Amino acid sequence: MTGTTSGSTKGTTRVIVGLSGSLGSLAALYRAVAEAARREAVLVPVAAWSASDGDRRGPRPLSELEHAARRRIDTAFEQAFGGYPADLVVHPLTVRGGAGPALVSAVTGPDDRLVIGTGRHGRLGRLLPGSVVGHCHAHATCPVVPVSPSELLERLEFSARSGAPLPFAVGHHGAGHARPRPVGVR
Repeated sequence: MTGTTSGSTKGTTRVIVGLSGSLGSLAALYRAVAEAARREAVLVPVAAWSASDGDRRGPRPLSELEHAARRRIDTAFEQAFGGYPADLVVHPLTVRGGAGPALVSAVTGPDDRLVIGTGRHGRLGRLLPGSVVGHCHAHATCPVVPVSPSELLERLEFSARSGAPLPFAVGHHGAGHARPRPVGVR
């Protein structure tokens, strides 16, 4: 079953973030959590999946592919923050289809923000035909915020050099916090 946000979030400002499992999407997650906290918005992490997402073992059942997409969301939050942030409303969403169309379909209005990792191509990647960022810029009805993985690396390097705590977004989500379940997951 594809996850959906409940009807109660219609009209609510949302920050949508694409999660692919890449370093760029992890950097985008940091930015999206900070943006959602700043705007007091609902955070909507999106993982797209398709029937062609098999591996060397051959085709996989659709339910397994969808569960893998959901695990990708859970893993990103685990890696970034040690679990889901307790101080944000989070509505994870798995969508069957391409990443660009999946992200654009999650937008509900012009006050939303769509945060996307740019990958290793950075600014050049936005210009490449068929890129997820390019698709979102062309079709999203809200602002698109591209984030390069270098932003995350700079924050991590600063923490390592200065001895500062790891850059858990907006000072939240430190170690030792309980890991609540996401809100509104079906």
